[in-house]
Amino acid sequence: MAPENAEFYIEHNHFKKRLGKIKRNVRTSSCVLRGILNNDYSSKRLPLSWDDRPTRFDLINRLIANFHYENYLEVGCSTDACFQNIAAKTKLGVDPFSGGTHRMTSDEFFASNKGTFDIIFVDGLHQYAQVKTDLLNAVRVLDDDGIILVHDCLPLSFRAQLLFPAGGAWNGDVWKAFVEMRTHDDIDAAVCLIDHGVGMIAKRKNRKPLSLHPDAFIDLRFKDFVDQYPEWLNTITFDEALRFPAIV
Repeated sequence: MAPENAEFYIEHNHFKKRLGKIKRNVRTSSCVLRGILNNDYSSKRLPLSWDDRPTRFDLINRLIANFHYENYLEVGCSTDACFQNIAAKTKLGVDPFSGGTHRMTSDEFFASNKGTFDIIFVDGLHQYAQVKTDLLNAVRVLDDDGIILVHDCLPLSFRAQLLFPAGGAWNGDVWKAFVEMRTHDDIDAAVCLIDHGVGMIAKRKNRKPLSLHPDAFIDLRFKDFVDQYPEWLNTITFDEALRFPAIV
């Protein structure tokens, strides 16, 4: 590449990055303003930190070892940051763009899948409607004694739970779908306080049902969540999470 072309390439990429950052900041500011107008915005941050805590794959591997799970399904693999660290006898990963073993959407996979799994990890599109669909489909193909885990249930700020990445950690509104699962009589659910919140779902009677009846769960407000999250999510410690599948 000629020096003048290399210089143009560097300047062009620098301009694109700056423009992308400006667009992201404008979009984020617009969402914050909309949240204020809709009485949804809160400047509070959840008083949590993930530093020096176990990761999602630490929890998954401990559950696999402790409960002799063999058939692992991961929905949303991306860079395989989790998938490559899982020590299961059989591993299947679904992602429409990269990672895993199956290049398709989760909807396409569940529509064609004929098997069942004893441990499923959901980490696909971080938006309420798709998370809800993925969780309900996962429950359908879960073995009776199996466990479902779902990532990103605990956004620490309003910005982190927007419907698009706004810089920094992006959890989306996964939390809304998980809160809805907490209201089901035949689903027992809790969130482990590690790694951006790892939700856990078992197919059994709900031991601690959440009595929450909004007109639509997608309209839940982060302003309320930031104060109510321990109850809404039924938060548990890592040690409690290791025992969660065995609760009767």
